[in-house]
Amino acid sequence: MDFDKAIKLNLAATHQRRTALPPSMMKLADALEALLKEKDFNSISAAEISRTAQVNESLIYRYYKDKRGVLHFILHNYMIEFMGEIGRQIKAAKGALNKLEMLVRGHIAMYDANRVFAKILLLEVRNFPGYFESDTYELIKTYSRSMTAIINQGVESGEIRNDIPISRIRNMILGGIEHTCMAPVIFGYSISDDTVDDLFKLLFDGIVSPSRRSS
Repeated sequence: MDFDKAIKLNLAATHQRRTALPPSMMKLADALEALLKEKDFNSISAAEISRTAQVNESLIYRYYKDKRGVLHFILHNYMIEFMGEIGRQIKAAKGALNKLEMLVRGHIAMYDANRVFAKILLLEVRNFPGYFESDTYELIKTYSRSMTAIINQGVESGEIRNDIPISRIRNMILGGIEHTCMAPVIFGYSISDDTVDDLFKLLFDGIVSPSRRSS
């Protein structure tokens, strides 16, 4: 399934799901999101979430099974928003390198602007096996496949060098983004434009084809 189609289907499913959800379920998600702006997930109890939401604690277990289920629900909604915005930017760009630049800059901008999303994705969920069976992980795989497709397009068009495996280029880009964002997310400072520019230069000077570089 291509990136645009996957996003449209997930947006439609998410909208349908949200409109059908009990108000108390959304209150719990909103409460945890608010708490995550001030505290790390492990220090937040189910009782604190329910107290902040002003609903009975038993509803966490009815709707989400546990507090980690609330976390996955928030992350899934953020991921849909993130992928929708990135998808719009990529669609407007011409050429694989321009698309990858939009993706890298958009990815970092989203992490910088939405620290709750960044904190959940970078710090909170990956060490728990349930994440890899979640709907959110399926979205992330769709995102990863879209990057792979763009790189492959660049190799075929001669924009990107063909002597490095595509999967390795993708992992290098994703790793560069995450390492650039990790410290700012942990310690709460902004990601400077110079930092993003330097990352972009390092990554793309490494993957651009020799013929493209000479021209």
